Amino acid sequence: MLSVLSRVAQRGRSLSAVSAVQRCYASTGGKEPSKTALYEFHQSQGGKLVDFAGYWLPVQYSDQSIIKSHHYTREYGSIFDVSHMLQTYLRGKDVISCFESVCTADIKGLRNGTGTLTVFTNGKGGILDDLIVSRVSEDTLYVVSNASRKDTDMAVMTDAVASFKAQGKDVSVQFLSSDDRSLLAIQGPHAVSVLQKLCTKDLSRLYFMNTTTDAIAGVENCRITRCGYTGEDGVEISIPSNKATDIASALLEQKVGNLKLAGLGARDSLRLEAGLCLYGNDIDETTTPVEAGLLWLVAKQRRAENNFPGSDKINNQIKNGVTRRRVGFKMSAGSAPARQHVEIFDNEHHKIGEITSGCPSPCLQQNIAMGYIREESKKVGTEVTLKIRDKFYHSQVAKMPFVATHYYQPPK
Repeated sequence: MLSVLSRVAQRGRSLSAVSAVQRCYASTGGKEPSKTALYEFHQSQGGKLVDFAGYWLPVQYSDQSIIKSHHYTREYGSIFDVSHMLQTYLRGKDVISCFESVCTADIKGLRNGTGTLTVFTNGKGGILDDLIVSRVSEDTLYVVSNASRKDTDMAVMTDAVASFKAQGKDVSVQFLSSDDRSLLAIQGPHAVSVLQKLCTKDLSRLYFMNTTTDAIAGVENCRITRCGYTGEDGVEISIPSNKATDIASALLEQKVGNLKLAGLGARDSLRLEAGLCLYGNDIDETTTPVEAGLLWLVAKQRRAENNFPGSDKINNQIKNGVTRRRVGFKMSAGSAPARQHVEIFDNEHHKIGEITSGCPSPCLQQNIAMGYIREESKKVGTEVTLKIRDKFYHSQVAKMPFVATHYYQPPK
């Protein structure tokens, strides 16, 4: 597995996905990775499989490089197997209060059929995980969270449910197995038009962060959520695992749109261009939403209620400020790519921060990165120096996202 990564890296195609994959591989403790329902399908399609967060997943496919796959997603559309993600349903008349007790979202304020990105926090305001929660109805929530944080997330939700049940409240939790439910991300300008050919509902009314259920390619009981991790328009579809290959094949067979399969390499460079965080790199239990530039995830109503884990710390940071902040960086021509842990210096060579993610941007054709920098140096345009393999390279603090996003929003 690592030899595949080495060859990919030597071709300059791995981008920051290589470090992420290697880190997750090391965390599995040598256990045999699990297989998604599309394991054999990926092999038949030329997928180069690696161990990512304890699952065999394609880093790329033999028909195109990671860079070509990246561009194809931006120009047309791609299908990503994200079945390693944890899917969860929580139910009961007290479910919204229960879930709000462990996250920063104002779920009471959501309309049924809509969702939001949020975070689980610890008592110090640190981020335990980032996740999407959809309010299916007054008594049902659907949650998608990171595979690498599966044990933590399950513990957070299980403990919250147990606490509420002990108070006589009505709430339950159901963790979905990848053996039963698969998750596909279909991303790009043609993604939804291709899916529409296989659905019965009008997806033009399904806006960003909206969710619904429908049949896909004749397969009942599919959940369609308009979201993604690329910055492009697209959806994630939760489908029966025993029909995952049929649905993936049906999507690829649609001639209008010509979707292709894509892997972890393109997914990572796409999300970085979109300025999106990777848990374990850009956010973790030691970073707060304020420091991470994710204050918008802490709803104003929740700040006022001050009743989620770490709310005192976060409200204090909102009022009094922080010492560091997550920002973007664009590097000067001829510089080497800045990877995780690269040190950031000011013009007097004082260390002022550290890179958390970086890669060559296929769309901008220059190296980009994100990381944490001293609060007083966060202004866009600030000149900094990055130390890469004992050499210093010029860079600038840059606005994120690096590439314009195309989320499907309702008309104003």
